[in-house]
Amino acid sequence: MGVPHRSGADPQHEDDPRQLRGRRLGAGPDRPGRHARAACRLLQAGEAVTPEERIAELGFELPQPVTPLAAYVPTARTGDLVYTSGQVPMLEGKLHQTGKLGVDLGVDEGKAQARICVLNALAALKAELGELSRVRRIVKVVVFVASAPSFTEQPQVANGASDFLAEVFGDAGKHARSAVGVAALPLDAPVEVELIAEVS
Repeated sequence: MGVPHRSGADPQHEDDPRQLRGRRLGAGPDRPGRHARAACRLLQAGEAVTPEERIAELGFELPQPVTPLAAYVPTARTGDLVYTSGQVPMLEGKLHQTGKLGVDLGVDEGKAQARICVLNALAALKAELGELSRVRRIVKVVVFVASAPSFTEQPQVANGASDFLAEVFGDAGKHARSAVGVAALPLDAPVEVELIAEVS
């Protein structure tokens, strides 16, 4: 999944999270709650829509799993639980953004980075399971936020991960969560996300 490039783009839009979405021709402008409503319609209609199809419907592409950066495996399964290793916002082999919240990034930028982390975590889950339809529910999410000393909006940043999981999985995407501010993350990543999922 790449970030669209527009020559001469206004710098204030360079970190707009909507630029991470693969637009369909003829798609209208974003409106608040538009994607959440679309996900609800799919659930209410009782249609057999896979999580992968929901991700595409929301305008995103599931990436290839990120190669581990050190001595660990992307996922570990015990019984009907799968734990993912922490995922940073890697896109095409490099971090999409670096730095700390409250200094280098604002809350909206942090939320967009958290969503990229979740996409990478879901890619790791799919590699483990074969298909995301085997996820019964997301049990727990931990979001680490590289934070300036005075930054206290870690829960708002973590909502970028939580809201996206709810859009993809519906009620099964609602989870327990921890949002933790830290001094630094690997590679100067701004956000890191790990998941625990109950699977079939």
